Amino acid sequence: MSKTAENRVPVIEMAVDASIIRIPPHHYIHVLDQNTNIARVEIGPLTYIRQDNERVLFSPARMIMVPPRHYCVVSNPVARDDDSQVLFDQSGQAKLRHADLEIRLSQDPFPLYPGEEIRQSVTPLQIVYPDTALRLQALLDFEDDGGVKRVAGDEWLFEGPGTCIPRKEVVVLETIKATVIRENQAIRLRARKEGKDRGGVQRVTGEEWLVSKVGAYLPGAHEEVIDIVNAFILTDKKALHVRALRPFKDAGGRERRTGEEWLVTMADREVHIPSVAEEVVGVVNVTTLSSRQYCVVLDPVGADGKPQLGQKKVVKGERSFFLQPGEHLENGIQNVYVLSEEEGLVLRAVEAFNDEEEEEEEEEEELPQERVKRSRRSGILRRPGDRWMLRGPIEYVPPASVEVVLKQRAIPLDENEGIYVRDIKSGKVRAVIGHTYMLNQDEELWAKELPANVETLLSSRLDPLADRSTRPAGGDGKPRDKTRVVTFRVPHNAAVQVYDYREKKARVVFGPELVMLGPEEQFTVLSLSGDKPKRANVIKAICLLLGPDFFTDIITIETADHARLQLQLSYNWHFDVKVPADPANAAALFSVPDFVGDACKAIASRIRGAVASVQFDDFHKNSNRIICSAVFGFDEKLAVRPSLRFGQNNLVISSVDIQSVEPVDQRTRDALQKSVQLAIEITTNSQEAAARHEAERLEQEARGKLERQRITDQAEAERARKELLELEALSASVESTGAAKAEAQSQAEAARIRGEAAVNEAKLKAEAQRIEAEAELQRLAKAREQELNYKKEMDALEVQKQERLAQIESQRFREQMDSLGTETLKDIARAGPELQFLRTNYSPSCLRNTRREPGSLPEPNPRSDPRKPQLSWKEDTGPVPTNWVPAALSRKAPEPEPLSQKHQNQERTNPHKH
Repeated sequence: MSKTAENRVPVIEMAVDASIIRIPPHHYIHVLDQNTNIARVEIGPLTYIRQDNERVLFSPARMIMVPPRHYCVVSNPVARDDDSQVLFDQSGQAKLRHADLEIRLSQDPFPLYPGEEIRQSVTPLQIVYPDTALRLQALLDFEDDGGVKRVAGDEWLFEGPGTCIPRKEVVVLETIKATVIRENQAIRLRARKEGKDRGGVQRVTGEEWLVSKVGAYLPGAHEEVIDIVNAFILTDKKALHVRALRPFKDAGGRERRTGEEWLVTMADREVHIPSVAEEVVGVVNVTTLSSRQYCVVLDPVGADGKPQLGQKKVVKGERSFFLQPGEHLENGIQNVYVLSEEEGLVLRAVEAFNDEEEEEEEEEEELPQERVKRSRRSGILRRPGDRWMLRGPIEYVPPASVEVVLKQRAIPLDENEGIYVRDIKSGKVRAVIGHTYMLNQDEELWAKELPANVETLLSSRLDPLADRSTRPAGGDGKPRDKTRVVTFRVPHNAAVQVYDYREKKARVVFGPELVMLGPEEQFTVLSLSGDKPKRANVIKAICLLLGPDFFTDIITIETADHARLQLQLSYNWHFDVKVPADPANAAALFSVPDFVGDACKAIASRIRGAVASVQFDDFHKNSNRIICSAVFGFDEKLAVRPSLRFGQNNLVISSVDIQSVEPVDQRTRDALQKSVQLAIEITTNSQEAAARHEAERLEQEARGKLERQRITDQAEAERARKELLELEALSASVESTGAAKAEAQSQAEAARIRGEAAVNEAKLKAEAQRIEAEAELQRLAKAREQELNYKKEMDALEVQKQERLAQIESQRFREQMDSLGTETLKDIARAGPELQFLRTNYSPSCLRNTRREPGSLPEPNPRSDPRKPQLSWKEDTGPVPTNWVPAALSRKAPEPEPLSQKHQNQERTNPHKH
C-alpha cells in the first residue's frame, strides 16, 4: 500500500513482524510474498499466521466505508469484470488501471488493493440548491446518462435543486448563484463564446446585453454577469447626461452615433436604465432662475440639437431648464443689476450691435408724480471696445454682446474730504473735494504715492505739538487709503510747507489749518538735529513749530589756561513772524533745513571764542556773564543785547540757561571739587560761629528769665503750701471722726452678719442630718426587704429542689425494681453469699439493664478493680441476707451545700439575678 493510503486509512497499531496477526472485522492487511514479490490482501475477521517467506506491510487497517450520499476518489483502481470481480494476472497480482481514477459511491466497506490510493477522502455529495448551478467542464469525451455526447472542453450547467453525482470525466469549475433582479434594476451580461442566451437570441463572443426582467436570473454556462445596473430615477429637478459608446437605437427609437451626447429627462421617461451602448456621464441638476436672476450660457445648443461653439445666450428668470451637453454657464447664476440713484454700471461692447432706442414707459395705475421711468438704451451703434455708463435707478440684464466692466457707486465726500480721479483717456489727474461724486466710464481712482518717511509721519498718532519730544517708531495706525486726498491738520503756532512739482511753487500753511494735497503736491520734510550733544537728521517732521520753545546742547570749551570744560546749555527760541505773513517771510522759515543744528553750531562757536581768552578762575566766577555776552553780544551802549537773531529764517534766541559745568580733565575736576568743598566748608564754619554766638546770647537771656520765674514760683509754692497745711489739718480731724464712726458701724454689721450666718448654718446642718437619717433608714428598709425576698426565694427553690430530687429518686427506685423484676428480687433474697460478688463486680446500672430474661445475670463491671479476686456465680458464697439493699438504693441524696458568705453578699446585692 502506498504512503498516501497509509496516511489516510486508520491503522491498528500492531507489530508487523509477529507470526500471528489478528485481523478484526472490516479490517485488512497487505501481505508480501518475498519469493514472488507479489502482495495480496487479507480481509478480517481472520487470524493470520505469517509464513517465513511473507512480510506484512502494515498493521491491520480499517476498510474504506462510504456512507450514503458520500463518495471517494481512488487513483490507480483495480480492473474488474462485468460482474464487478477483481481481475488478476497470471502471477496472481491484481490488475490496476494506472493513471486512472475511479469514483466510488455508497457501498459495503472495501479494502484498498496493493497499488490503489485514496486521491480524495470520503466527501459528501454536493447539493445544488434552487437558484444555484454548477458550471461543469468535460475533461474527456464521453456520453452522459441522458445520451448527450460531451466533448473534452465542453461546458454546461447542472442546475438545482438536485445532487450532483461526480464523474471522473467532469470537473466542477465554479458554483453559480442566481442574481436577483429587483424593480428598477438590470444585470449586464457578456457572452464567453458564441451561442444562444436563455431568451433564444444568438450571441457572439464578447457581446454584452441587459436583462431587466424582475426575478432571479441564472446566467448560462457561456454567460457571465459583469455588473448590476441600477436605474436612474428622473425628476423635474434631475436629468441624465448620456454618451453613446457605439451606434445604436435608443429606447425612444432614435438613431445615435458614437460619441453623441444627449439628456434624458422626465419628459422622456421617469426611470432610465442605461443600455450597454450608453455611458452615463453624470447627473445634471436643474438650473432655476428667479425673477431677479439671469445666466449666460456658453456654446448653446441650437434648434437642430448641435452646439453653437463660441456663441452666448442670455437666459432671464423666472425659468427652470437643464443645461444640454456641451453647455456651461459663464460665472454661474448672476443677480440682475438693480441700480439706485447713486449707482451706475460701466459697460463695454464685446461685439458690434445696435443699442435699442431710449424710451420711457409709464405705469398706468400710479399717479403722474409717482411714475417710474425705466431707461432703455437708444438706438446707438456700439462698436467692439466702446465703453459707456448706465446710471440708475434701473434694473438691467446685460445682453450677450455687452460686458459689465465694473459697478460704480457714488462716493460721498465732506467738505474736508476728497479723492484723486484720473482720466484714462488723457491721463490727467485731478482732485475732487467737497461733494458726492461718481466716476464715469472714462475715469478711475488714482492712488497717490508718498515717500516712506511721510507715510510714517502721517500714520503716526503722535500730536506734533504735545508729543514733540517723542520719536515716532513707525506707522502704528491703519493703512492709508491712497485714493483719498492726503490731509494733515496743522496745529496752532506751527507751519507746513507744501511744494507743487507741476507748478514749481511752494506754499506755506500756518495753523490751525487743514492741509489737503493736490495730485502733484508733496510735503516738505524737516530733518532736524537732536539728542545731546546734537546729532544731525535725528528728528523728522512735517510741521515746523514756531515756538517759543527750548533746545539743549552739550559743548566742550577750553580756557586760556587750557582747562577743558563741558557745558550743558539750554536755549529759549522762537520764530519772529507775524501771521498772516507775506510769502517771502513765510518761505524764509523753511530756508534753513536744520535750524536747530545751525543755531547750536553758531552759538557754540561764539562761546568757545569768548572762553578761550579768559582764565579758568575768571570763567568759574563769571561764567554766566561771559556766556551771555558771547551769545548775545553788546549794543552801542556796551550793554548785553536781550536776544540773538538769525536773519536767514528769523530765528530768535531769547535766553541761555547754563545747566551744568563739568571739567573734562580729571585733575581739573578734582581741583575744582576741592576748591568748591573748601569754599563750602569756610561758609559753613562762619555760619556755625554766627549761629553759636546767637545761641549763647539767647541762652543767657533764657537763663535770666528762668531765674526770675523760679523766684516767683517759690513764693507761689510757699503760699500754696500754707493753704495745703490748713486743709490737711481740717481733713485729719474729719478723717479721725469718720474713721471711728465707720469702724463702729462696721463691727456692728459684722456681728449681725456672723449671727445670721451661724443661724443659717445650724438650720442647714439640721436639714442635712435629717436627710442623711431618712436616706439611711430607706436604705436599711430596702436592704431588709431585699434580704427577706432573697430568703423566701431561696427557700422556695430549696423546696422545689428537694421535691424534684425525691421524685427523681422514687422514679429511679421504681424503674430499678421494674427492671429487676419479681423473680430477680426473689433470687437476690435467696442468694446469700453471692451478694458480695454483685457488690464488687456489678454496678446498679447493670441491674437496670438486665431485662432480657428473668433470672439472667448482668455483665461484669469493667470498672471493677482487676487486682481484687473475682468471684464466679458457680462459687458457693452463701445465702444473701434478707435485709440487703443495693448501695445505690440505700445512698441518700446529697444535701445542698450552704451558700458562702461571699455568695450571700452577691445575692443581697443583686436579688433579681435568680
